[in-house]
Amino acid sequence: MTRWSAYLIDLDGTMYHGSRMMPGADDLINAMKYNHIPYLFVTNNSSRTPSDVAEHLRQMGIPAEAEDVCTSAVAAAEYIASMQPGAKVAPIGEYGLIEALKQAGLTIETENPEYVVQGIDRSFSYDKLAQAAKWIANGARYILTNPDLQLPGQEGIMPGAGTISAAIVAASSVEPVIVGKPSGILMKHAMERLGVQPDETAVIGDNMLTDISAGAHAGCGTILTLTGVTNRTNLPGLIEKTGVTPDTICENITDVQSLIVNSLESAT
Repeated sequence: MTRWSAYLIDLDGTMYHGSRMMPGADDLINAMKYNHIPYLFVTNNSSRTPSDVAEHLRQMGIPAEAEDVCTSAVAAAEYIASMQPGAKVAPIGEYGLIEALKQAGLTIETENPEYVVQGIDRSFSYDKLAQAAKWIANGARYILTNPDLQLPGQEGIMPGAGTISAAIVAASSVEPVIVGKPSGILMKHAMERLGVQPDETAVIGDNMLTDISAGAHAGCGTILTLTGVTNRTNLPGLIEKTGVTPDTICENITDVQSLIVNSLESAT
C-alpha cells in the first residue's frame, strides 16, 4: 500500500453514532496527533459551525478544535467567495450555514441575490420554496451544501438537505452545484486547507455513496469502515452502484488506527 500522509475523516457513522462515540475513535485521533499526521474532520452537516462540531466531539471524548473541522457550509461559502468575493447570497439553511457565509465575507441579500445557497433547513416552507424558485428564475446561481436525502434524527430518519433541494429543482428546473460529498469540491477544499495533494491523502468513512465516492472523485485513497451504513452484505451492491471499490476495508476504527500506524512503521 502506498503510504498516505494525510487523512480526511467522516464523522457520523464513522467517529460516532448520534452522541455515542465509536469504540477506538478517541485512540485514533490521539495516535494521529502523537505521530503528527495531518487530518481534518469532514462533514456534510451544514447546520452546525465548526466550533459546534468540535464541542460535540469533545463531549464524547474525541479531541477536537474548530480548526480540525471542515463542514459543507464552510466549503460552500469559500467556494462562492473564491469565484466572486463579497457576492450577494440568499441562504436557505440554519445557523451554521449563515455564519459560514458571513465569515467568508459574503453579503446576505434577500432582494436580488447572486447566489442561492441551500443546506438543511428544518423551518423550510412553501413560501421559502417559492422565493428560492423566484431568485433562481431571476438569475441567481444555485449552490447546494450537500445532497443527503435523509439524516438521522432523535425520532428516526428525517428529510435531509437533498430532499429540500429536490423540491427547489422541481420548482425552478435548475440543478444545483453540489459542494458536499459525493462531490469532490468539499474534498478539494479540505486538502487545500491541509496543503496536501490527492495522491497523498486518504478519505476515511462508512458510506460508499458519499464518503468513499467523494474520495474517489477527488483522486484520493479510500478507507471504508464497516461501522455505519455500509456492511459486508450491502457492499457488493454499493460497489456496483457507485462504480467505486475502496482501497482498503476496515471492520472498525481500531483496525483503521492499526493500518495507519503500521504504514508509518513500515515507512521508517
